[in-house]
Amino acid sequence: SDAICNFVICNDSSLRSQPIIFNPDFFVEKLRHEKPEVFTELVVSNITRLIDLPGAELAQLMGEEDPKLPGANSTASGFFRSLMSLKRKEKGVVFGSPLTEEGIAQVSQLIEYLHKNLRAEGLFRVPGNSIRQQILKDALNSGTDIDLDSGEFHSNDVATLLKMFLGELPEPLLTHKHFHAHLKIADLTLFDEKGNKTSTPDKERQIEALQLLFLILPAPNRSLLKLLLDLLYQTAKKQDKNKMSAHNLALMFAPHILWPRNVTANDLQENITKLNNGVTFMIKHSQKLFKAPAYIRECARLHYLGCRAHTSKDDLDLLTSPGSKELQPLKSQKRSRLDTCHQEETQQRTEEALKELFRHVHNMPDSAKKKKLIRQFNKHPTALTPGSDVPTSPAPRRTRSRSFSGLIKRKVLGTPIILERKSRDATPEPERISKENVHLLQKCGSPAHMSQAKLKSLEGRKEESCRRMRAHLLSKDSSSL
Repeated sequence: SDAICNFVICNDSSLRSQPIIFNPDFFVEKLRHEKPEVFTELVVSNITRLIDLPGAELAQLMGEEDPKLPGANSTASGFFRSLMSLKRKEKGVVFGSPLTEEGIAQVSQLIEYLHKNLRAEGLFRVPGNSIRQQILKDALNSGTDIDLDSGEFHSNDVATLLKMFLGELPEPLLTHKHFHAHLKIADLTLFDEKGNKTSTPDKERQIEALQLLFLILPAPNRSLLKLLLDLLYQTAKKQDKNKMSAHNLALMFAPHILWPRNVTANDLQENITKLNNGVTFMIKHSQKLFKAPAYIRECARLHYLGCRAHTSKDDLDLLTSPGSKELQPLKSQKRSRLDTCHQEETQQRTEEALKELFRHVHNMPDSAKKKKLIRQFNKHPTALTPGSDVPTSPAPRRTRSRSFSGLIKRKVLGTPIILERKSRDATPEPERISKENVHLLQKCGSPAHMSQAKLKSLEGRKEESCRRMRAHLLSKDSSSL
């Protein structure tokens, strides 16, 4: 299911007859080509999270230093490398030359033919005919089209020539600077309950590390590696016919795609087993290794699309459409409507909580604490909606409250309290207000929904109701004294 691409809607009428396939790694590839330094830093930072690379090995992986390989200090090996480099300059455009897309196009003919002939016993192990191989090699170097299905060449000839092509590359397919990283990936194992390393490979971390490492391979190397590992994977699936398991194939190809050039088995010593097992692992899990991890996809997407929480397939089309600028006001209006609804819901809950609190305070026995709490509620008359006939104590005009409850109401209710207080002070002759009018005022929300005369009438009624309740409570307190 991971291999299935996502489909996006195309608004171009000339292309509606055929769907446009959207690559899940589109933004990853875009970031790799447009900002290679940012891309490399992102990938390498996650590689170092999985494997421990000392400063020198990290610098080699980044290409800041020349890789230090086994046997590199040998004078004989250095002379041998110089001699081989001179010979490569005399070779053709495919064999012995640095890997290019043109060379891959030629070699892909061999891979395509082998996919049709995977049942040959001993494939990649049994050598073919040297004369037929030389004819085929010259044809590939000259760039001519080859009809491999004519029956002139055997599958063993083609398989051996493919190994020869990989072995004559100036450096292994997985490159010299990645050599130490592959050794560290082979050492990734699981930990027991006490935190000690075990001998069981940590397959999930190894797959993740290889996915990241393959992302920073040169593009031609990554393309050919994908073709090759897919061929070896399909070959191993038919091992009941060709007798070539994933491990047997790794023994054939590890020296060509992973071992450093011009080294002997003595130079590698104990690392040979790690390298061979590493190639075996790549063959078995090849179908998972060429996808970017989900967090790399998300980082690349956010780099281009910003911090949008959800991006639909339609948004990807709108990014490149000429009408994308017209979409911005619509998005702003939608966002403002959502904010308004959220504020109204919050205010409604706050008012309900204040009503419940007022009922609780009103049922308290008469005390100084009760009077103090009622004075706090008098600063917000709309909280008295539980009953307009509830008596309240007179509250003399005071300076602005600095209490904790007042601070909470100012933070939650905001400016409506201040606006009500100003309008209340500006009313010269208040009139009686009923509970229904208070509810009507809360429902309308804003004075803009009423006429000026009606607004003054309602404000006057509110003030008169408050005044009568304070007078009633004052008379009650006086009689008790």
